[in-house]
Amino acid sequence: MNYGDFSFIAGFLREKSGLIVTPDKTYLIESRLSPIARECGLTDVVQVIEAVRRDPSSKLARAVVYAMTTNETMFFRDAHPFETMRKVLFPKLMERRAVKKVLRIWSAASSSGQEPYSVAMLLKEYFPIDGWYINIVGTDINPAMLERARDGYYSGFEVQRGMPIQYLMKYFDQLGDRWRIKTEIREMVEFRLLDLLGDFSALGSFDIVLCRNVLIYFDQPSKSKVMNAISAQLAPDGVFMLGGSESVYGLCDKYTDVPNLRGVYCLKQDKAWQAGQPEVRQTGTASPLHIIAK
Repeated sequence: MNYGDFSFIAGFLREKSGLIVTPDKTYLIESRLSPIARECGLTDVVQVIEAVRRDPSSKLARAVVYAMTTNETMFFRDAHPFETMRKVLFPKLMERRAVKKVLRIWSAASSSGQEPYSVAMLLKEYFPIDGWYINIVGTDINPAMLERARDGYYSGFEVQRGMPIQYLMKYFDQLGDRWRIKTEIREMVEFRLLDLLGDFSALGSFDIVLCRNVLIYFDQPSKSKVMNAISAQLAPDGVFMLGGSESVYGLCDKYTDVPNLRGVYCLKQDKAWQAGQPEVRQTGTASPLHIIAK
């Protein structure tokens, strides 16, 4: 791949998805697009790029965007945000919504579904949600990932990464060499096709928006655009959750951090969360097997 090929595909990805690919990530382009070349009977990645150059709106071009924007995920990824939800966010929000009994959670860029399903299992395991309307929405730009998430099938490798063993036994059925999330958990989550750089106002209002380790791949104007748009989807006392290495500061002035809750932000006009929260500490080992398990 020469510099001209790299410049074209990097610009194409930035325009179509907001993804920033720097020259040191050439290996990522090669590894993600080589399978597409094989599937399409093309010689190499350079031929894939030439095909995209000829027709940027083709099915192949869309496949390139999907391949490059599919991020690695796992159940209960990073653990700490799930501890924060279990110990602080869910108890307080459910107390505030005890009359209407409605709780809405959005997992942005949900890929193959592990994050929203983790949220569903957490609620099912720890909270009395009978009589509640729990609406967990997972969105992604890749329709193939959404279809896979809806099916709820995972390999043995995937369910072993981050999954407490008792959750596996309780919330999955083993079917041959694969595991499928039980219907009761799948029905708590709906998956929708969505581009974070587009208009998502029709999604409605959410109590929690998880946008973790997604915007790190976007340029600064795209990050600001998405963060501002998400602020309009938050309930007045809702919370916005980013990854551990991410921040809203310098990108969006609609939020402020929630004291003692790392990676959690509320709207500036919301004084309830700003009053201070108990610090959530990881207990013992960092493994979700020990953090999440009762």
